[in-house]
Amino acid sequence: MYNKDTYGRVLIPLVTPYGEDQSVDHGKLAALATHLVDNGFADSLILSGTTGEFHTQTFAERVAILETVKKAVDGRVPLIAGVGCTSTIETIALGNEAKKLGFETVMVVAPYYTKPAQQEIHNHFVKVSEALPDLNIMLYNIPIFTGVNIDPATVGKLASLDNIVAIKEEAELNPKQMTAFLNATPEDFIVYNGDDTMVLEAFTQGGEKRIGGVVSGASHVVGDYIRKMIDTFLAGNIAEAAAMQRKLYPLLKVMGINGRTNPVSLWKDALRLTGTDAGVPRLPLTPGTPEEVEAVRKALSDFGIL
Repeated sequence: MYNKDTYGRVLIPLVTPYGEDQSVDHGKLAALATHLVDNGFADSLILSGTTGEFHTQTFAERVAILETVKKAVDGRVPLIAGVGCTSTIETIALGNEAKKLGFETVMVVAPYYTKPAQQEIHNHFVKVSEALPDLNIMLYNIPIFTGVNIDPATVGKLASLDNIVAIKEEAELNPKQMTAFLNATPEDFIVYNGDDTMVLEAFTQGGEKRIGGVVSGASHVVGDYIRKMIDTFLAGNIAEAAAMQRKLYPLLKVMGINGRTNPVSLWKDALRLTGTDAGVPRLPLTPGTPEEVEAVRKALSDFGIL
C-alpha cells in the first residue's frame, strides 16, 4: 500500500548528467544522487522525469538510469521510476523493467505529442494500471509540455483504481486545479505540487493530509531550505514561511531567463556553481550562455549560497 509519508515532502526529480559527447555519464549520475542524499536535500528521488530529460532518452538508457541510481542510493531514500512514454505499450514495458529492478512506485506522464482526448487519456492509464497491478502509480500532469491536461473528472475516475494513488500536478498554469483534483478524489489520494513557486499555496489547498509535498527541481541546490520552509509553514508560522518563499522567488525566476521554459540547463549550471558537476544538457537544450550563468551566479549569491 502507498504511504505518502514514506516518500517525504521534498521529492527531487533528478537531473541526468550528460558528457560532452551527449552520452549519459553514469559516474556523475551516481555521484549526484549520493550528494543529494548525503546532504539531506532529498526525502526521495524521481528518476527519468522532465527534469531528467527522459524525452531525449532511449528505452535502454532509461532502464540503465534506473539501475545506476538504485545501485547508488538504494535503501537510503525511496525511489520513484518515471516510466511514461507517448505509447501505452512502451509505458507498460518500461514499467515492467522498473518492477524487475525492485521499484514499488512509478510516475506516468500523460501521453504527449499525440494530444489524446480525455477518454483516450483515461484508457491509457487504465491499460497501464491493469498491466502493472503490483506497482503504485503516480499520474503526472504537465500540460505545458504534453499539450494535454488530465482533467479533474478524468483523475476522479482513475483514482477509483486501486493502484493509482497520487498525481503530480505542474501547478503554475492553473494554480487552483489542485483543489479540483482534491474534490474529485477520495481522501487517501495524494496530490503533489510540481512547481517550486507554489510550495506553500499547495498546502493551503489540501493541507498536510492531502498534499504530499513538492516535486522540486530547485531542491538540487536548496532542498534543505525548502524542507525547512514547509516545516515552518505546517508548524503554523505562516509569516515566517511566506518570507522564506519570497526570499527564494528571485532564484526561481532567473531560471526562466530569455524565455527558457525548461530550466534544467540552468539548474545544471547552478549545481556546477555550487560545487557539483551535473554535466551538460542533451541537445537541443544547451548550457547557459555566459550572461545567463552570471545571472544564476548573482541569484545564488543574493540568496546566500555563494
